[in-house]
Order: sequence, then C-alpha cells, then structure tokens
Amino acid sequence: MHVPSFLTRREMLRRSGTGLGMLGLAGLLADAGLLRTAHAAGNPLAPRATHFPAKAKHVVHIYLNGGPSQVDTFDPKPLLKTYEGKKLPQGNLSTERPTGAALPSPFKFKKYGRSGIEVSEIFAKTAAHVDEMCFIRSMHANTPNHEQSMRLMNCGDERLSRPSMGAWVTYGMGTDNANLPGFIVLCPGLPVADVSNWRSAFLPGVYQGTHIDTRKQRVEDLLDNIRNADVTRTDQRRQLDLLAELNRRHQQPRAEDAALEARIQSFELAYRMQTAATDAFDINKEPPRIRELYGPGVHGRQLLIARRLIERGVRFVQCYHGDVQPWDSHDNIAGNHRRLAAECDGPIAALLTDLKQRGLLGETLVICGGEFGRTPAVELAGGKPAMGRDHNHWGFTVWLAGGGIRGGHVHGATDEFGYRAVENKVHVHDLHATILHLLGFDHTKLTYRYAGRDFRLTDVHGNVVRDILA
Repeated sequence: MHVPSFLTRREMLRRSGTGLGMLGLAGLLADAGLLRTAHAAGNPLAPRATHFPAKAKHVVHIYLNGGPSQVDTFDPKPLLKTYEGKKLPQGNLSTERPTGAALPSPFKFKKYGRSGIEVSEIFAKTAAHVDEMCFIRSMHANTPNHEQSMRLMNCGDERLSRPSMGAWVTYGMGTDNANLPGFIVLCPGLPVADVSNWRSAFLPGVYQGTHIDTRKQRVEDLLDNIRNADVTRTDQRRQLDLLAELNRRHQQPRAEDAALEARIQSFELAYRMQTAATDAFDINKEPPRIRELYGPGVHGRQLLIARRLIERGVRFVQCYHGDVQPWDSHDNIAGNHRRLAAECDGPIAALLTDLKQRGLLGETLVICGGEFGRTPAVELAGGKPAMGRDHNHWGFTVWLAGGGIRGGHVHGATDEFGYRAVENKVHVHDLHATILHLLGFDHTKLTYRYAGRDFRLTDVHGNVVRDILA
C-alpha cells in the first residue's frame, strides 16, 4: 500500500485505531461546540438545534427586485403634494442620477385594519392583512447601486463573496425534509448579480440555493432531469451506490476537501428529489379554489409553490418578482408601479391567507421588500422630468409578517418627504440580526471559520430590532 510522505493531523486520527481517533476528535469538538453533531452523523442538512427556542421555523422572502418606491406603496407622504413642482426645502440627497422637484404619489393611500395603517391603493389586497404585518419604514443601506445593494440585502456584504442569508439559515438549522433542498430560489429568469444572490461562498456547497425558473410550468421543465425515461429507479439506486463507493474511496485521502462531500450529497439529494420534488412543484394537485386564490400568473404560481415547499419542511424559500430588476421605475412611476403591484398584490395576499388558514403563519416568517427605495424627487432625463424616481438607499420600507413578528405595527419613519430614515433607523445588518433572532439564533454566534477568521451574516455589525418582536 502506498504511504504518503506526510499526513495531516485529521488524516492521522482517521487512520489510527480504525478511525477511533477521528471519532474521539469529533466528540471533543462537539462537546466544545465547534462541530455540529448532525454533521458528524453524516447528513449536513439534518435538523439542528438553535441557540434558543425559535419563533419561526421557515422563511419566505418575497423579493421585489429593482427597488419599489416607499412613498408609492407603504410610506405615505402627503406633503409631497404641497411641494409638487417645487424643490424640496431640505434639498435632494446624493443619488445615481440628477433629480429635480418633488413628485407626489399618483396613488391614493387608505387606512386598513384595526391598526389603521395606511397603505397605497395598489396594494389593497395585501393591506387587508395589515394587522398581521409589521412595516419597517426606516430601512437604510449603503449604496444606491443595484448590484451592491442586492448583495448587501441577500449576503450581508455589498462587495465581497459572502454566503447568502438562505445559506446561513440552512447551515444553522438544517431542513425538515431530507428529500428536498433546504434553500430554494424561485425566480422567473435571473436578477441583477444573478447567482451571487443565493451563493454559499465558503460554506459547504450543500447550503447554496437551488434556483428554479418559474416562467416554466410543467414539473419536467421546472426541474431538469427530474425523470429518467431510460433507467429504472432500482437501477439508478445501484448506479448511485457504486458511484458513492468510488467517491468515498477517492475522498479518503482528501478528507478535508469540502467540495467532494458536497458533490456526493448533491447526487444523493437529486435521487431522492425525483419523487418529493415532482410532488411539491405540481400545483395541479391543489384544489381549484386554492389555485384560483393565488391566480394564474407567474407570481401566483411561485408563491403557491413556496407554500407547498414550506409545508413540506423546506427551510428558506426566496421568491423574486421578475427577471433582472422589474421595480426599477426610472420613468412613468404611475404606470409601471401600478402594473407591477397588480402582478403580485393578489398572490401575496393569497399566501398570507393560505398560511394563516393552515396554521402555518405563526411559524413562517414572511419578508417583503427590495434592495432599496426610490427618491421622492422626480428623476431628470436630459434636464427634463421623466416622471419616475431614482434609486434611494437613504430610506425605504420592508415589511414582515408571521413568525414572531408584532402585527399591526409601524416601526421607524423617514423624514416628512420620505427621503431619509430619521426615526428608529434600521440598517440591513439590523434586519438580518432580527431575522436570525426570530429563527432562534444569536447572530454574533452563528459563525463559520474560514481563512483564519470566524465569519457571520452580519459581519461585525447588527442589532436585533426588539420593538418589532411579538
């Protein structure tokens, strides 16, 4: 037998005493809190205990990519009408493009629910649920650029390669269904910065989001190679067992190569998915009244799929509204935002209704928003008003529902024109810290050691926003 000229400490322990040394090391690490026991058991997606009892067990993140306007959706600013066509008295904040006079919202706002929270007419169906929703009107980010702000919202860093929020959650909690990925991304196309929004980066590859293009409708089209017309499942099992044995032999002298383990796990998961995913993604198994509730459009289909996935134990489901950045309304804010809201208002309301009637809303955290907001001042194109709004990272709105959230509540505020967060400001890092808290984690302790440093979703920032907790 070939003996290598050197051994790593881990390899030496693995070989010594028929591997008992490695088992001993695993036990010591587990006792020290440095190794998750479910990982040691061989399944990186097995459910795992959180730092403390969790309010939420699952997450549905509805991502309105492109940046919806807060002053046209969930943050009414009637003073803009008074200053219509005039410069804002406080001046315009720095943005990507030139902006001019105040542009009042073309939409009417109305109070809804017992809480009397004001919401735009373009989200009237969603607004029927305000008593279960919490609106953070004081969100702010770092830059007015789509790519950077999307990475910040999804990965906690706008520049560097970092694991996504869904990857962190799945790494921390595992998943309740071993036959489906723990983190699934439903997106009709690809957003700006594409797959970097659901990367696993330096976390093991098994935690990366699985992208599904929801423009397709048949299960066979949604999931490539979900059925094998040429080989029976029994033969596939035999082939996979042989492949696993060969992979394990190849892995033995390379025990520290995480990519090999991720590849082995992906083969096994793909095999198990052939039955579980075929069922989960087939919305035709839903009663007609439920399909009618969500509606026939792309967003209705993917939010119904999201509910079916959550119901089957998937940990984190992210739903993008459209390809690239549909909410990026630099012109014709009236027409574009009305059309976009019409596509998702009914399906979002349907999701909240459906989760509630099934008893799932209490354990499912629903999050909705974009990477930033938009300016209350009109964008100028060639020196003339384009009747749209530029990017605005200084102040915007994100809402949450279910999963331990304080319903019928508004947290924070922007200034009287909706430009800058001024009251109880919430940075994206604070939002991430709060989401992890609702899932049972101290965000400062959910870490992964890489390149000599303990990394976390919130980096060295973030405070839990306790005012929005139930």
